[in-house]
Amino acid sequence: MAEIILGAVVIFIIFSQQIIAGLMAKSMGRSFWFWFGIAFLLPVIAVIILAMKEDKNPGGNHELADHVKKRNEAR
Repeated sequence: MAEIILGAVVIFIIFSQQIIAGLMAKSMGRSFWFWFGIAFLLPVIAVIILAMKEDKNPGGNHELADHVKKRNEAR
């Protein structure tokens, strides 16, 4: 049982940088799997590059509510 837990922790530690880069890329409107792969080859550098890149989602990842959309259209 301890070996399974230790193995899971080791796998998490190995892939944590890649998961962080992938989630960071997804939140910026970029491909999760592409940046996961790049981070697999260059872990720290990929995160630094992503931090310097421009966000493709300037409004964020959320959608406005209907009443807010109507109010913005009325202006």
